[in-house]
Amino acid sequence: MALDSAVAQFMAEKGIAHTAIDCDPALADTADFCAHYGYAPEQSANALLVASSKGEPKQAMCLVLANCRLDVNKVVRKKLGVRRISFAPPEVTREVTGMELGGVTPFGLPESLPIWVDARVMACEQIIVGGGNRSSKIVMPPDGLLLIDAVEVVDGLANPIEG
Repeated sequence: MALDSAVAQFMAEKGIAHTAIDCDPALADTADFCAHYGYAPEQSANALLVASSKGEPKQAMCLVLANCRLDVNKVVRKKLGVRRISFAPPEVTREVTGMELGGVTPFGLPESLPIWVDARVMACEQIIVGGGNRSSKIVMPPDGLLLIDAVEVVDGLANPIEG
């Protein structure tokens, strides 16, 4: 199965080096994908949409390694300039990105949506991200993320999961 067409077009237009791989849609969620296909959580990057809970709606896409936890209540909340923030529910993620959970990727998103990448992602030799759908993934060097206009690398965006 191919990458989402908008994602494939974006990757081609930006000249982002990558390899698209097939994924059983039933195994698209990170833990299942890593266990079944033999990828390490420390190279699998999750794209997570966060949204303000009160006041004017504000959103951001955050990219963090699967062995880390996004610092929503401190770093993300402060950076977005809101008092209350949470992970966007699946229906909001679908509405904003056009993608289903398990396939969300930082590629091909609305230009107005900020994309914050945890600095740990950039330290990897290769990363695996969603392909824009639940039936594909993208394997690539992380420096390709820097070709996205809305990307900002953020130190401390996420913290390693203990234990």
